[in-house]
Amino acid sequence: MNRKWFYATPIAAAAAAMMVAACGGSDDNKPTLASVKNIVVIYAENRSFDNLYGSFPNANGLQNVTAASAQQLDRDGTVLATLPTVWNGLTHTGVTPVITAAMTANMANAPFAIDDPNGFNAPLSATTRDLYHRFYENQMQIDGGKNDKFAAWADSGGLVMGHYSTSAQQLPLWKIAQQYALADNFFMGAFGGSFLNHQWLICACTPYYTNANTSPAATSVSAVDADGVSLTIASDSPKSALTGVPKFVKSGTLTPDYYAVNTMQPPYQPSGNKAASGGDPNLADPSQATTMPAQTATTIGDLMSNANVSWAWYGGAWGAAVSAVQNSTSNVIYGADMTVPNFQPHHQPFNYFANYAPGTNARSTHLLDGGLNGSEFIKAIDAGTLPQVSFYKPQGNLNEHAGYTDVQSGDQHIADVIAHLQKSPQWNNMVVVVTYDENGGFWDHVAPPKGDRWGPGSRIPALVISPFAKKNFVDHTQYDTTSILRLITRRFALPQLPGLVSRDAALKSNGGQAMGDLTNSLDVKL
Repeated sequence: MNRKWFYATPIAAAAAAMMVAACGGSDDNKPTLASVKNIVVIYAENRSFDNLYGSFPNANGLQNVTAASAQQLDRDGTVLATLPTVWNGLTHTGVTPVITAAMTANMANAPFAIDDPNGFNAPLSATTRDLYHRFYENQMQIDGGKNDKFAAWADSGGLVMGHYSTSAQQLPLWKIAQQYALADNFFMGAFGGSFLNHQWLICACTPYYTNANTSPAATSVSAVDADGVSLTIASDSPKSALTGVPKFVKSGTLTPDYYAVNTMQPPYQPSGNKAASGGDPNLADPSQATTMPAQTATTIGDLMSNANVSWAWYGGAWGAAVSAVQNSTSNVIYGADMTVPNFQPHHQPFNYFANYAPGTNARSTHLLDGGLNGSEFIKAIDAGTLPQVSFYKPQGNLNEHAGYTDVQSGDQHIADVIAHLQKSPQWNNMVVVVTYDENGGFWDHVAPPKGDRWGPGSRIPALVISPFAKKNFVDHTQYDTTSILRLITRRFALPQLPGLVSRDAALKSNGGQAMGDLTNSLDVKL
């Protein structure tokens, strides 16, 4: 049959329209992206996709991993006979169950379930030890996309291959992911850790330390091989991952050309560095090697303010941390005694920028207290007073970061926040993005696309939750952390940050494609 003739007849055209309607309706009936009035970003911590969602139905998970593709190599490139011992133990004294280093010896060279009842049986409520999640080490672990040296360049031995046998019965967010959209091809914006990935979340940029060679941070410059991605190995470093943690000449906070890639502290309080003796109490001591100078790059916050788009960063326990600094009590701040709420200053990225310095109107307007246990953020949700764009950073004991908290507490907290969002007066026009800042050192089997010098890094989970979200949908579109910025930029017609342009150019020059903007997870007319 001539297709042109068929669709040209009125009866056939009507039949075709009925077929379209039966398959979900015409695009003409869909809401547009302009229907989205509120975007909420919830930023958790340190989990790879395979670590939490490796068994999620229809996702690119552990079912696609072969024994050969998961095998870890030693530092010399040979196949490891076993996974290395989990140095210092998988869990510690005070955590149930206690799993010592000796108990982790001779593990098979393969992924393993941390919560396997026939194995370590460490539930989602148990806090496991922390793992390397650093800029150069992450690239060395990825090993050009083979992901086969996670154990070799780790300080946690075989724990890098651990994951959880999660389901909707165990993780509330898993159940929510089944109801809405889960992105299974979403990568952390930058290699390494939380500090740098929080910067990429708000500016798609890497902080720069001007004149670092003559600064207190001069001794913090990393020693890097000629390839630009590998740390120089120390002469006394164990030759095999089976015999000890790797040693480097210098794995510092700065690159050889003075970009800050590993954790440095904000120049403003609350900071992990106290004020200088006799100095301004609102500032961190600039004589400390880890105090970052104030940054002046353009952020997504600046672009939104310029376009009169209302926005706020809600820091969980921010008010408690500010009060602790003012009252000279440091137990709220990470690094003191790890007590609840365990606030991490380096998870507050706008506090690094001069535009949001203490005393500025921008600071008081946009850097808001999320409250203890998210209480202040939840008040704004319930009242329907969220700005057009909201970022929410849970406090430390609720962010899922290995080493100082567990998965279950943070997962339940975020699910509770989402329950409030779903009842909010603003819900009908809202898109919520839940993701993790980085992989926390945990292995993932999917190779990151080759981008620019800074990333993207390993694959992480991301959920898109909204009345506009496609239902029970696994989105295979290529995304990274900057996709959140792309969504905000597209929805509110903002200028593109330079980092978004350069990231896409690098992806394309390496034979890849530009990053998506999360709209494929939405059932809207574009």
